[in-house]
Order: sequence, then structure tokens, then C-alpha cells
Amino acid sequence: QVQLVESGGGLVQPGGSLRLSCAVSGFTSKFYGIGWFRQAPGKEREGVSCIKSSDSSTYYADSVKGRFTISRDNSVNTVWLQMNSLKPEDTAVYYCAAFPLPPSAKAICLMTRPDFASWGQGTQVTVSS
Repeated sequence: QVQLVESGGGLVQPGGSLRLSCAVSGFTSKFYGIGWFRQAPGKEREGVSCIKSSDSSTYYADSVKGRFTISRDNSVNTVWLQMNSLKPEDTAVYYCAAFPLPPSAKAICLMTRPDFASWGQGTQVTVSS
């Protein structure tokens, strides 16, 4: 059984930093994408940043480029999202997800088979003074 457990959310002032962690267990797909999605109240869920397993290429949403960094350590089955220079508009529930992603895929955060995706429970990030 696949499990993804997020941690690291919280309340931070604008300009501050947070580091989200996602511990993954039971995921056995050879080719996959793994990353972070977020959903703010009244908005659709969006892909924030993802990594492709086949070549470690990454994707960042335009709104977070230069501020967020995704990384992973396969030896401990963990993915992190370092978030710097946080803005109030970054406030959302952040979810970690793992999903099938072939090596040929160009859109790294795009789930072409969402029924096969595994999700964490989410962690709240609130950016406010």
C-alpha cells in the first residue's frame, strides 16, 4: 500500500521560509513523477513543483520559480519542497503526490492517469503577518 506523509507546514510571515517533507512508502512504479500540489480556498488545485524519476528533470509553476526548490533523496524515500520568500498568495493546503509518468513525458506535473496517483493527507501553509 502506497503512503505519502507530509510535514512541515505552518504559519509564517511574508518573506519567510518553510520546508515541506514528504515521506513515501510502498511506491513501486519504475517511472513516476512525484511532487507538490496546492489548493487554496475557492481555487482549483495546481501543480507547484514536480520531479520526473527517469531523469530527475523538474517543473516549477511560474508563480514559484526562483523561490521554491524541490529535491529528493531516494535512499530515504523523501521529497522536500524548500519554500523561500513566501507570499500571502502561497497560502494553501499543500499535497504531496506520486503518479505514473513515462520518460517521454514533457509536462512533469501533469497526471495523465490520475486514478493511479497516490496522495498525502495535505499540510496547511499560511503566509500572514
